[in-house]
Amino acid sequence: MVGMNTNEAVKMLEKEGFDVYIQDSVFTDTAKRGVVLKQLPDPNATVKVNRTVFITVNRYIPPMLDMPKLEGQNLAFAIRMLERSHLKLGDTTFRPDFMMGSVLEQHYNGMRIPEKSKIQWGSRIDLVIGGGLEKKEMPVPSLTGMTFAEAKALLDENGISFGAIIPEGSITDTASAYIVKQRPERLDVDNLLIYIQSGQLMDVWISQIMKNPEDSVTKKKDNLLKKKDN
Repeated sequence: MVGMNTNEAVKMLEKEGFDVYIQDSVFTDTAKRGVVLKQLPDPNATVKVNRTVFITVNRYIPPMLDMPKLEGQNLAFAIRMLERSHLKLGDTTFRPDFMMGSVLEQHYNGMRIPEKSKIQWGSRIDLVIGGGLEKKEMPVPSLTGMTFAEAKALLDENGISFGAIIPEGSITDTASAYIVKQRPERLDVDNLLIYIQSGQLMDVWISQIMKNPEDSVTKKKDNLLKKKDN
């Protein structure tokens, strides 16, 4: 009976006068779904008619598993964890981060999946891996006027993180709130670009209502002129 479709095996055994009891239902991806994996008594054993035959079958639907915690682990260990958890490695992308070679995020179907979430056996898990910090400098991005979600996506692409996030007024939805001020700013008092490196932090002020951002560079210049006049 081993290897036969479960329904066909049950019909054949009952036709021969045996009672059939499905003792266990397990899952393995190395055998066809819905087939008999094991039987007791063993094949070719001499038994009396009306004896009960116990069978173990392979499930049609893969079971649900607990998602392991891969974030913070190195890539080699994460791959072994996926194999032990009956999951598969999907796409790997690298992002500038000081945790070089470590898993920064674990994703399923394009969404970040926390540990212990239920996930189907054999699912593919995508990983975001730290690629180390690049020494290359870049101009400070202009975040003012963007939503918080847009600004976060831009910073993530460049390996920059938020530092302090200061609310101005009541915030009902952080993702849709607007950036009304940033530090460091894009330009200095001489209207020259300020530079930043991957791994550094930016502070932002957010508001639920879009405001006309003040020209802080102009204000700084005005303050300097006032000091000179005095």
